Amino acid sequence: MSIKEQVLAAMKEAGKPVSAGEVEKLSGLDRKEIDKAFKELKAEAAITSPVRCKWEPAS
Repeated sequence: MSIKEQVLAAMKEAGKPVSAGEVEKLSGLDRKEIDKAFKELKAEAAITSPVRCKWEPAS
């Protein structure tokens, strides 16, 4: 499973908009890897931000 897939899985598991720090706690991944995955997921429009600094999978 790729880092991006792990990040998305952690976000779906949370069931609410989460920050990178919360994804780090849920998944155990390194923060730098999460930030890189967030950047790529944002570019792909795979995640959206309903509130400032929080992200969730796009519908």
